[in-house]
Amino acid sequence: MNSIQKAALTLLALGVAFTAGCGDRHSTKEVYYMISAHTSLPYWQTAAAGFKKAAAEYKVTAIVAGPDGYDPQAELAELQKAIAAKPAGILISVADAAILQPGIDAAINAGIPVLTMDSDAAGSRRLYFIGTNNLEAGRLGGRRVIEKLGGKGNVVFFTITGQPNTEERLKGFKDVFASRPDIKIVDIVDIKDDVHSAFDKTQELMILTGPKKIDAFVCLDSASGKMVSDAFKRTNATDRELVAWDVSQDTLDGIKGGTIDATIAQKPFAMAFVGLKGLDEIFHAPPAQLNKDFSADSFSPYPVFVDTGTSIVDKSNVDLYIASAAAGTK
Repeated sequence: MNSIQKAALTLLALGVAFTAGCGDRHSTKEVYYMISAHTSLPYWQTAAAGFKKAAAEYKVTAIVAGPDGYDPQAELAELQKAIAAKPAGILISVADAAILQPGIDAAINAGIPVLTMDSDAAGSRRLYFIGTNNLEAGRLGGRRVIEKLGGKGNVVFFTITGQPNTEERLKGFKDVFASRPDIKIVDIVDIKDDVHSAFDKTQELMILTGPKKIDAFVCLDSASGKMVSDAFKRTNATDRELVAWDVSQDTLDGIKGGTIDATIAQKPFAMAFVGLKGLDEIFHAPPAQLNKDFSADSFSPYPVFVDTGTSIVDKSNVDLYIASAAAGTK
């Protein structure tokens, strides 16, 4: 065998070895966690589908965990369980930054990559945030309310107080309303873990008339829109505006039926799908120092924020979202 043949065989062997190595990069022994609150909501089931889809593509193991309702302490307990399992990475939506930030920092200090999604803990050591620009989403919704009310009217919000994403959404609405003194925020209702309280409160508010009449109801979470819509149906209300959040089937049906004017659409599937792939990349190519403040590093390999997008859904495009939801469940 001459030297040229030997060189060719060596290159071939190296190519086979490289290809085999790439193919073996992933393993089902690699475990990634997605943790959130309200895991029973359609929004989080959609996110879980995105997380599992990415895991299936990479042939790694995905575990979805978290309490069924809004319970930051229970979410912290799930985070602590995940840390103890020493996974390849954790994707978490932060129900309460003050409660969950120490757990996030503990994971990073233990060498476990952490990304936040949907709701951030900006002061934590998480590597970056994937989700909606909630401040701009609130401004988008605020402009919709101004348009529908003609720049004048009383508004009530339903929200989850203390959750970073809903707080940012509310600030976005307030920013837009600040230039419209005839738009008045009458009440901000904290539904916490009792979404049915939105139904009861709406019925209570619907009897107000004259200068106290509530002209618009805004839901900053994904669950209360249906409750307010149901209250509208109960009273046959046609002279009020309802802006909801997210695109559950109930919300889309409400737009189609006319009880919901519009909703702000997010992309939970994309958040979780991108999140697992981001964690995988960090796990296989970790930085020299995981607990570094990458936001203060101009040469950071990571973004601070990955914006997955926001849009208004109303009667003009609701059929597109209904068709997309039907295709996504197949």
